[in-house]
Amino acid sequence: MRCVLTIILLLGFELTIAQNDSIKVTMTFEKAPIVDVLKEIEELTEYRFYYAPDWLGTETVSGDYENVAIQNILENVFNGTVINFYILKDKKIALIKNNIIYDELPPGFFGNLEKSIKVEESENTVVNNAIFLTRDDALERGEVETVRIGRAHITERKSFVLSGYVQNKKTNEPIPNLSVVAKNRKIGTVTDASGFYKIELPPGLNIVETSSLGIQPMRKNVIIYNDGELNFQLNESVERLEEVVVSADLAKNVEEAVMGTTEVSAEETKNVPVVLGERNLLKVATTLPGISTVGEGATGFNVRGGNADQNLVLMDDAVIYNPTHFFGIFQALNPFTAEDLKIYKGSIPAEYGGRLSSVFEITNKDANTEKFAGEASVGPVTNNIALQIPIVKEKSGLLVGGRSSYSDWILRSLDEESLKDSQASFYDFILKYNHKINEKNEIRATGYYSKDAFSITSDSLYNYSNRLFSVKWNHRFNEKNSGDLILANSEYRFNIDFDGDADTDFRLGYRVNETELKLKMRYSHSVAHKFNYGISSKLYLVNPGDIDPEGSESIVEPLSIPREKALESAIFLSDTYKVNEKLLLDLGFRYSVYFALGKSTQRTYQEGLPLDEGTFVDNIEFGNNEIIKTYSGPEVRVSGRYFLAEDFSVKAAYNSTFQYIHTLSNNTTVSPIDTWKLSDLNIEPQRANQYSLGLFKNFDDSNFEVSLEGYFKKSKNNLDFKVGADLLLNETIETEVLQGEGKAYGVEFLVRKNRGKLNGWLGYTYSRSFIKLDSEFAEELVNNGEYFPTNFDKPHDISLVANYKFTKRFSLSTNFVYQTGRPVTYPIGSYTFRGADYAFYSDRNKFRIPDYYRLDLSFNVEGNHKLKKLAHSFWNISIYNVLGRNNPYSVFFITESGEIKAFKSSIFSIPIPTITYNFKF
Repeated sequence: MRCVLTIILLLGFELTIAQNDSIKVTMTFEKAPIVDVLKEIEELTEYRFYYAPDWLGTETVSGDYENVAIQNILENVFNGTVINFYILKDKKIALIKNNIIYDELPPGFFGNLEKSIKVEESENTVVNNAIFLTRDDALERGEVETVRIGRAHITERKSFVLSGYVQNKKTNEPIPNLSVVAKNRKIGTVTDASGFYKIELPPGLNIVETSSLGIQPMRKNVIIYNDGELNFQLNESVERLEEVVVSADLAKNVEEAVMGTTEVSAEETKNVPVVLGERNLLKVATTLPGISTVGEGATGFNVRGGNADQNLVLMDDAVIYNPTHFFGIFQALNPFTAEDLKIYKGSIPAEYGGRLSSVFEITNKDANTEKFAGEASVGPVTNNIALQIPIVKEKSGLLVGGRSSYSDWILRSLDEESLKDSQASFYDFILKYNHKINEKNEIRATGYYSKDAFSITSDSLYNYSNRLFSVKWNHRFNEKNSGDLILANSEYRFNIDFDGDADTDFRLGYRVNETELKLKMRYSHSVAHKFNYGISSKLYLVNPGDIDPEGSESIVEPLSIPREKALESAIFLSDTYKVNEKLLLDLGFRYSVYFALGKSTQRTYQEGLPLDEGTFVDNIEFGNNEIIKTYSGPEVRVSGRYFLAEDFSVKAAYNSTFQYIHTLSNNTTVSPIDTWKLSDLNIEPQRANQYSLGLFKNFDDSNFEVSLEGYFKKSKNNLDFKVGADLLLNETIETEVLQGEGKAYGVEFLVRKNRGKLNGWLGYTYSRSFIKLDSEFAEELVNNGEYFPTNFDKPHDISLVANYKFTKRFSLSTNFVYQTGRPVTYPIGSYTFRGADYAFYSDRNKFRIPDYYRLDLSFNVEGNHKLKKLAHSFWNISIYNVLGRNNPYSVFFITESGEIKAFKSSIFSIPIPTITYNFKF
């Protein structure tokens, strides 16, 4: 006989329910402890209760009953607790924790074939909604804890939801990407970035295991009767279980409904060789398919054929407008405080808006709340340090990070006379405070500031800065509902200080500031539906620029362009809908509303004619906060995954987006002095629709990952500019702007090896990006109104990143990049007009500069892995541009003495060796 019936004798009484007992009472109690309610029932009746007092805890109940049966009162009293009750003969009532007592067995329980009923195949026997463990259901013994979730009850449900929070026992930090698996069910999930998990389990016994890199595994016998919560506090592990956690993470690329996502961890960057030995999350991201830059020395990124201003870059929920130092050569992120970078380029979550192409989501680490820790590095150009300082043990901590360069000292030490007065320096500083108030409330606050100053053989000093802060309050209402309230502010500014020999010294400044308030909620309705919803509002303040004379002898006239203001608000809702075991949908909807606000003077022009001084009609004055123009529209975010096999899936996605803020630049590359412009009466918001389709396959237990994605994107109101446009300090900027249609398409291929001595990835992207500026007026017509390549159109892009581990301490890394040269406009002839010679240029972007390729190598040496050490060290010896390739950064033309001369500029034309020392304590 497979089933074992446990006969429970409670205090020697026969388990026979008093079916005919109909005693009724009248009683009232308000927030009374349950034990007091039971005593009052005993005083009013002949009933006596038998239980363990600690079962009842300190919970209180309220009730008002008139002539109500005892059984009904008890059902209400114990509702929501883990206590059941059983009424015996002689007015005896036994309380039972978690379990339920059955006084009869279903037909066929003892194997009577004539009366047996069909039981679903399970490791438990479920008969008439009662749960009986079989002989094969032996609980895990030893130190394995047995936990009961909920109380036994009659239900038709086939499964229950177990949820909870996982944290590091020492630091109290959440543990993301931890595998939570029901060993005997072959059901699993992983914790999210905040350490929360949800898993659907059948009723009865489930042997639940946890595993993650650097964390000791834990196993519990979980007997589940209802939805419930189980939290874990886990210890760090001396022996790293790398294979376990990587497999859990990598399955996401096949299993998730979203597509076009890329993740880069800070730890992953230490073995990728980059210029001057600096760890660089953003540079590593550009080695992955679909993400590129126009070249060395260019800030910003081009994602799937989009302009650099079409990317939303977030650091701990606050926007960072320029995440790079020194024209993009260095990242403006501390490599020791940044934890990871997640990039959405295909399926942008509904909570994000305001950009067309992508979202770069940078997350900084939470500080260690248990013990003081730190990490630092010393390189040829910069030094970095990060400290983790516990404030209140096991509750709060402070993360402090700082970076600075000493390139000024290097420039002054060079023999080159022209560089003696040059300077190039930068620094950044970050603070992050995390505080766990209780099990349901956490607060995180981040403050960040960075600044660059440079003047290379020039009489102008350029400097720009980023400043941001964010505060996030996370609250868990219950096991199904949680939410974040976020307040963030960001500011980006640049200044030019000109100090020439004449009386034209000046100081020019520009600033953009934004403040956002967002409420983001999460509701786990069931295993089939998980909702995210919320509301956000963002206030933009843009100072387009002002110029003031510098010094008493300067003849420069002061000028200030009026400030721009706008409010962008949105509501959003998304549902991760599990249709069945094969089909998973991610359905998102966002509706955004944009108000261009006064105080402002807006110019109007004759309808249907080009915007210029000849078609100017009138100036319209708008008062403070008066609405100038309203733009709004729905944004649909839909993606889906279908399993073709257990480790093979096909995904499709559609995204529509709006962008209300734009950069103004007529350079071929993005520079720190590019200004931002808000949509207004004359400049419309950009819009885009993207369609994508992909295949995702894992091999060898997720050791190998292969993906193939294709996309097609159409956009409108893309900004471009008239030939020779003057954009800086222009009071009528709309007369220099052209808005046209854009299209981009491409295929992205990635093969990745995640474990073993040899690991890394090979990425290939074929992509095209075009814009069309068509008009019936010649001054607004470019290339005869036909599509032509954008400045960042680079059809072929190949990246190979490989790391070979000789031992646990020694490894060799390589990085190879090949890219098609970007478009350029060449002079194809010359002509004479009124006695002067002029160059005659080809159609815009008809030609290309030479192709780009580069090989980097690095040798990595880790210190020994002894536990009791003052610090753990890591040496990186790298050579950037091993082949000494003189890759062109730009090609430009100058007319001298009636002759057109071509020039090519490069950033790094020789191999750059670097030694960097890192240590962790």
